Amino acid sequence: MKQILQNLSSGKTYLEELPTPTVKSGSVLIKTTHSLVSLGTEKMLVDFGKAGFLAKAKAQPDKVKMVIDKVKTEGLMTTIESVRNKLDTPLPLGYCNVGEVIAVGRGVDNFKIGERVASNGNHAEIVCIPKNLVVKIPENVSNQEAAFTVIGSIGLQGIRLVNPTMGETIVVVGLGLIGLLTAQMLQANGCEVIGYDLSDDKVELAKKLGISAFNNREINPADWVVSHTNGIGADGVIITASAKTDQIISDAATMCRKRGRVVLVGVVGLNINRADFYTKEISFQVSSSYGPGRYDEDYEKKGIDYPIGFVRWTENRNFETVLQLIASNKIDVNALITERIPLAEFDKIYGDMGSNQSIASIMVYDSSKEHNTTKVELEKKAFTAGKPVIGLIGAGNFSRMTMLPALKKAGVQLKYIASAGGLNGTDLAKKYGANFSTTDYQDILNDADTNTFVISTQHGSHAHFVKEGLKANKHVFVEKPLAINQEQLNDIVSAYKKSQGSIMVGFNRRFSPHSLKIKSFLGTEPMHVIATMNAGFIPPEVWVHDMENGGGRIIGEACHYIDLISYLTGSEVTEVCMNAMGQNPSSNTDNASILLKYANGSTGVINYFSNGSKKYSKERIEVYSLNRTFVIDNFRKSTAFGQSGFKGLKTSIDKGHSAQFSAYLKSLERGNGPLIPMKSIVNTTKASLAAIESLQKNAWVSI
Repeated sequence: MKQILQNLSSGKTYLEELPTPTVKSGSVLIKTTHSLVSLGTEKMLVDFGKAGFLAKAKAQPDKVKMVIDKVKTEGLMTTIESVRNKLDTPLPLGYCNVGEVIAVGRGVDNFKIGERVASNGNHAEIVCIPKNLVVKIPENVSNQEAAFTVIGSIGLQGIRLVNPTMGETIVVVGLGLIGLLTAQMLQANGCEVIGYDLSDDKVELAKKLGISAFNNREINPADWVVSHTNGIGADGVIITASAKTDQIISDAATMCRKRGRVVLVGVVGLNINRADFYTKEISFQVSSSYGPGRYDEDYEKKGIDYPIGFVRWTENRNFETVLQLIASNKIDVNALITERIPLAEFDKIYGDMGSNQSIASIMVYDSSKEHNTTKVELEKKAFTAGKPVIGLIGAGNFSRMTMLPALKKAGVQLKYIASAGGLNGTDLAKKYGANFSTTDYQDILNDADTNTFVISTQHGSHAHFVKEGLKANKHVFVEKPLAINQEQLNDIVSAYKKSQGSIMVGFNRRFSPHSLKIKSFLGTEPMHVIATMNAGFIPPEVWVHDMENGGGRIIGEACHYIDLISYLTGSEVTEVCMNAMGQNPSSNTDNASILLKYANGSTGVINYFSNGSKKYSKERIEVYSLNRTFVIDNFRKSTAFGQSGFKGLKTSIDKGHSAQFSAYLKSLERGNGPLIPMKSIVNTTKASLAAIESLQKNAWVSI
């Protein structure tokens, strides 16, 4: 199938051939017939992509600060590579999609195959969308009319926030697509609507729709509105314009009556003059996209709706309202359509968006075309016999930034990259020379040439894919953690005993040259190891904190240090105790200290903190043994005290990823035993699970 993408580094917009996505749980698969180009929003993205590096930096000062902090802790070259990778990631365009349901995921009972639906899907021939972002289309609404559903809900949410009553005067600033839809919906609500814009064409169209409109190029808009309202001023202002100037906010306040309301839907300068708002007690609010539920993973991805008695208008119910307004002819969307363009001719729209005066451009898709391939061949090449052939599942940031560069450096033979949507997988497959991009991981398991299954997905899915790989008798490499609960671990151990395959977990830090050097000086005597992880803050809504999907950061990340300490001590954990910050810390805490007892008498302490400064080293390991102290600082510098012959070690940040994969591929090629014994992998996993159990029980837990 084909999809419109943009390269953020160059600004190039292009049509890409991708594998068809497979339907996911809680979602529906939609075959697109029409999509609407949001010229305002999409032009901003295209212009940002075409801008130079310095202009991009000026547009995102908060990101510049993050880059500077990263340089201080991780070094210049590492940071530059990270920024380049981010900018080279393809960006899907579009969010106003209409089509026909062709598949329904598990847990979806409100949609049927063959129904016409609107969603916030991209400009793609097939999209997979969570059910709360999909809505059925009324019979008397055409597909091209329904393409206005999502963008209409953006204006509708702004209206709900300004909370107009019948007869009030509301000003709409900016008469682009969202502005014209907003003005019509305000009219349907019984309001007197005033609108203004710098485009004569848009002003004339607004007048034809019954809106009191004017061009503010040579007119002071605040004076015009105050005069038009007999000196009272507007009851509310909805700003749908896109401009860098702060004057729009100032004008909005000036034209309001006392205790008026200003709601920002668009993007404008926000250096607010307090005096403009203070004297008249004007309220100001920023509207968030489609409405309540937006950016809430529980609502959008898990399909958990808000009770209608408490949250009357969600983004999905806003979608329905827009469609009802179209169906009842309360708003005219056909008058806004400037052009209809076949998907193959997309460049007529994106080629020069700066000069495009279109209000609404409709992309039309070939509805007769069949899309049944989940696999796209990108390169034809043979593989060297006797060497591992890899299929990778998961094309997220870790695969892009860390795993694939390390695999490439180790000389991997890569045949497949599997990803849920096909976009990131195809991009990475091209960059790293994989033969195929697929959205069905079974292609990897069913391929006789591919003997190694590498898993780099979200933590909650690891156990499932490990079991699937073992059942197919593949060598399985899974990025940590192996499992996020005891039941998953038990299932993996059972599958491992029946399989001819093997298991390796990505505990890369034991392969770092810093760890290897210090290990070479350590004997078998009991020692004390302290590992401190200055992990950094991750917002609570991010998936890693979800105990069912991510397992929390202790299980998902602190396991690295359990394995490293086990490697350094040459022993296995026997008991675990964890204490966490706060009066009643939750199981997904990321501010905790873990105490470990080892079979050989060694002890370990893992301090995992998310509330430290980013200017301090992210990782620090200290080993105390036989009157000696060894220190690893951020895997860049290692020093020793009291150890003769230790000259220290300095490198760029090297956490052992490349060395790990090099050793792993060689061990598979030579048929050697596992790099990390299964017994040790299981022990580390049990210890990470025991840390959470210890917190819950407030006691030591034996392994």
